[in-house]
Parts: sequence; C-alpha cells; structure tokens
Amino acid sequence: MPETVRAREALEEPAGAPAEAPMRWVWLAAWPVTAVFALSNAATPLYVLWQRELGFSGGTLTVIFACYIAGLLGSLLVSGVLSDRFGRRPVLLPALGLALVACGVFAAAPSVAALMGARLLTGVAVGAIVSAGMAAVTDVAGPPRARLAALLASTAMVLGAGLGPLLAGVLSETLPAPARTVFAVEAVLLAAAVAVVVRMPAGRRPAPGARGFVRVPRVPRGDGRRLALGVAVFAPGITATSFVLSLGPSLLSGLLHTGNRMVAGGTAFAMFAAATGVQFAVRKLARRTILATGAAATAIAMASLVAAVRADSVGALLAAAVLAGAGQGLGQFAGLSLLNASVPPGRLAEANAAFNLGGYVPAGLLPVAAGYLGDAVGLTGGATVFGAVLGACALGGGAFVLAQEK
Repeated sequence: MPETVRAREALEEPAGAPAEAPMRWVWLAAWPVTAVFALSNAATPLYVLWQRELGFSGGTLTVIFACYIAGLLGSLLVSGVLSDRFGRRPVLLPALGLALVACGVFAAAPSVAALMGARLLTGVAVGAIVSAGMAAVTDVAGPPRARLAALLASTAMVLGAGLGPLLAGVLSETLPAPARTVFAVEAVLLAAAVAVVVRMPAGRRPAPGARGFVRVPRVPRGDGRRLALGVAVFAPGITATSFVLSLGPSLLSGLLHTGNRMVAGGTAFAMFAAATGVQFAVRKLARRTILATGAAATAIAMASLVAAVRADSVGALLAAAVLAGAGQGLGQFAGLSLLNASVPPGRLAEANAAFNLGGYVPAGLLPVAAGYLGDAVGLTGGATVFGAVLGACALGGGAFVLAQEK
C-alpha cells in the first residue's frame, strides 16, 4: 500500500483488543515520565542565580542546556532498541538511578562543569524515558486504549516539564539553600517513580532478535511518512520551548529588571500548562487538524517572540511562551498518536526514540546558535533571527501536513 494512503489511513482510529491492566495502572505508568521531566526543567529558574554566582555568559548558558540535549540524543541511540529487546523495566530503573545522581550533582554544583555534567546525566535519563517510558504507558494501556496512552504519555511529559520549574521557582525563593532544597524535592519525586516502575505490570513480552544495540532509531517500513508528519510539527514546537527554557529567564530579567525565580518558573509552567491543556482539548479531533494547528501556534509564537524583543513587551513574551507550549503539545500528541496507531509493540520504544530524535536535534542546535549570536549582536538581534528562522520552519511543517490531502 503506498505510504501516502497509509498516512491518511493513520488519521483514523485503530481497532482494538482487550485491555491489559486496570485503568489506575495506565495513569500510574505515566508517573515516571512526569517525574523525570520535572527534573529536566527544574534548573531553569536557578540559571539566573548560577549565572550571577559563577559568572558565565548567555552563550555558555545555552551550551549547558545543550549538554542535556547531547545526553538525550546519545541515550536515544540505545534506549529504544534495548527496551524493545529486554523490556521496559531494565531500561527505566537505571535511567531513574542516573536522574537521582543528577539531583545530587545539581544540589552541589560548584562550577559550570558540574552543571554541564548534571545536565548530561539528566539528558541520558530523559532519552530513556521518552523511548521506554512512553512505550511502557502504551504497553500497560493495551491496544484498545492506544490513543489514550499517547495522550497520557504526552501530557505526562509536558506536565512534568512545567511542574519542575514551577516548584523550583517557588521553593528557591521561599526556602533557604535554593539548589539543595529544589533537588531534594525532585529526588523524592524520582523515588516515587522507582516504586511505580518496580511494581508496574508488564504489558508485553520483550521482542527477540533485534539487530545491534547502538543504531540510529527507525520506524518499521511503511511508517516513515507517519514519523515525518509528526516530526514536521513537533520539531519546531519543542525547539521553541527549548529557547524559552534556555534564554527565557534572561529575557524576562532584562524586560522586567528582576531576577525573581518564581517569575521564570511561572513562565515555564504557563508554557507547559498550555501544552498539557491543549492536548485534552483537541483529543477527539482529526490528527491532521491537530498537526496543522500545532504548526500555526508555533509560527505565531515566533512572531510574538520577535515582537516582544523588538518592543520590550512582557505580554508578547508571555504569549510567545504559551503559544510555543501549545505548538509543542499538539505536535507531540499527534505524532505519538500516529505511531501508536500502527507501530507494533515490539518496535514502539525505538519508534518513540526516532520521533524524539527528530525533534531534539534542532532543539539542541538552534537555541545554542541563538545564544552565541545574542552574545555577538545582542539578545534582541539573536532572538529576532531565531524567531524568523523557526517561524519559517513551522510554516513549512504545516504546509507539509496539509499537502498530505492532495
């Protein structure tokens, strides 16, 4: 069957089979995703504090953020294949262990090198979670609830991504020893995730005979266009939110003339709250509509970003953050749903890894380029170029999605 026809058919709901576990376990299976993604962005409100204490530039800040992306991408090369071959639990438990180690490094963080190391470990843990953790939610849910599983896995990711900086902002402003306090709380959340993984029902048997352990993740033959459709919208969306997470606190500090960490944490939370809420709002719409709307949201977000830095508008910057969150959430949900609809369970973790690889590569590269460009020509100029380039990419992704009906 031609891939264009298969891609259109993927917009329909798949037929199901009997459920594999009680509904409460489908929700609980998503908790490790939330806990690890809370760690992934918990450092965001603290960057202004570390920047003042350690004296590094905006370009260095984006490199610290990129260490996370590097760890994540390296993890994606192995975690999906290992999870499909040996099962979800043998991948998830070591990943949660690395996340706990990262908490300890963040809590001490005497240097930029320590921050880079903590971000690298966090990225490795997140790479395992987005491949094995999200696949585990689908395994526990069973085929009849595949679209619900995609919704829960996707919203667990963005909910955690927003919860982390919100907690970090509030705790670091109201309690002593900001870094130690924040990451002690994060460690408790991760410990609860370990307990869930240990007791979580196995939704399927591991797949035998996968080739190799380290390779670029891929999807089964015939699913390439589904992957491309999701990545075309998800990649610009997550790149937009990555920019807000890495340089948003600096922009807010310049516009509001304040280093209050609750403001930075609240902005990140608003961004990912939008990403969470919009997925529940559109969950019954056609996937093509969701993808097109996500591309439009990211493009408008980038126009708002340019307006914010050119006009010194806090309102426009907040609008850019919320719209960027919506763009990521819509692309992520529709992309995961497309894969869940057709990829067999024995290849699902690898397919999730391929999907996230397509999104996180530009999410790592473009904000770093914008950070160093901002050091050279000013944050306003760097953000303007970034917004224009990413807005064009989002529009291109939307055009690709709409072209599938032709």
